[in-house]
Amino acid sequence: MTAPMQAARRLVAAGFAERERIENDLHDGAQQRLTWVRIRLAEGAERFHEDEQIGQLLRDLGREVQDAIDELRELAHGVYPELLTSGGLSAALAAAGRRAARPVRVLARGLERYTPEVEIAVYFTCLAALDNAAKHAGTAHVTVRVWQTADALRFSVCDTGRGFDPRRTPAGVGIRNMRDRIATAGGTLTIWSTPAHGTRVEGSIPTPGVERQPNECGSGVR
Repeated sequence: MTAPMQAARRLVAAGFAERERIENDLHDGAQQRLTWVRIRLAEGAERFHEDEQIGQLLRDLGREVQDAIDELRELAHGVYPELLTSGGLSAALAAAGRRAARPVRVLARGLERYTPEVEIAVYFTCLAALDNAAKHAGTAHVTVRVWQTADALRFSVCDTGRGFDPRRTPAGVGIRNMRDRIATAGGTLTIWSTPAHGTRVEGSIPTPGVERQPNECGSGVR
């Protein structure tokens, strides 16, 4: 492994540790404090049962605090989704497909567990490809597929949307980031597209990143 690649992998490992720290801080700090405020507002609303106007104001404030808690939880999951830790790629991608703005089919059955470096790279690359499809593909069908071969973990994100001509459309920051993320994990990323015939993002990472822990989570379909 070259020195630049070793340095890049050390940076990824440091970033992973920092993401976990931020997620824990959000959960144990701000989220817990907001939950306490919501409970106190609910208690206050009950005490003002004779003054309906004040009671309603406190209940409204409580709902706004709950909305803030939900947004903070989503932010923490965006930093590093809990399902990626507990259930692996199958579960995390299935949940991402259900949350997507447009219907997404996820095919990722029977995957083993992989090192955090590999799972993070594949997960966030797939999310970036889904985001690109939502922005540029129009009303398209989107399919995410992840599978294991004898020598690599492979994945693809395909849409049936507008497509583009790679010869005339330079790669933007999003595509460059996807390629860099997969390259840092030791893999390669290829993007195929034709105007009016959709786009396919394909990636492959060699299997030394496999941890022999079977994962039986099924695929999610929306």
